[in-house]
Amino acid sequence: MLTVHHLNNSRSQRVLWLLEELDVPYQVVRYQRQPDMRAPAELRAVHPLGKSPVITDNGITTAESGAIVEYLLDTYGEGRLIPPPKTPARLRFTYWLHYAEGSAMPPLLLKLLFTLMPKRAPALLRPLVRKVCNQALTALVNPQLQQHMAFWESELGKSQWFAGDDFTAADIQMSFPLEAAAARAGLEQGHPKAMAFLDRIHARPAYQRALEKGGPYTVGR
Repeated sequence: MLTVHHLNNSRSQRVLWLLEELDVPYQVVRYQRQPDMRAPAELRAVHPLGKSPVITDNGITTAESGAIVEYLLDTYGEGRLIPPPKTPARLRFTYWLHYAEGSAMPPLLLKLLFTLMPKRAPALLRPLVRKVCNQALTALVNPQLQQHMAFWESELGKSQWFAGDDFTAADIQMSFPLEAAAARAGLEQGHPKAMAFLDRIHARPAYQRALEKGGPYTVGR
């Protein structure tokens, strides 16, 4: 049976959701983040990088969210949750599938990093670290995030889903950046279409079933 090596509050929640949408049988092996938010060492026994998500299926271990999505669609999708090839919707699908991790997540990770660093710095260095981090957030990270969030809002004004009128796996892939932005980047301020997207995905029965399988999910709150 397909196994999802699931780290709490991580991208692997999307894999559970996709499997629920496709109605594919699977089992979950859970891993808990350490106090410093890192994945436990046990994950290295599954994949050398010790990261999540990771799946094993038919003796094959696959990591990276986008690669897992493509594998699951190719293996179990039967044409579901992906637009037909050689169509504008398919090109949009491919773009958003890769944009989610390649472009959207880096500034969100920087936001998290620069927010956490002052809290974890030694007491004597904390004022200096806080000053440097605040400067980086103000000059570099926050403007990038505002640009990305405005982009999402504009694109979701064209259609209710990222690849067009139909829900696809690209929306599953994009869920994590939008949830992270809602948790720590102020997405709720001036981005009603993006917030409506989150409301729509959270109402999907498969999304809710995935939460039951994966456990508490707060995405950086």
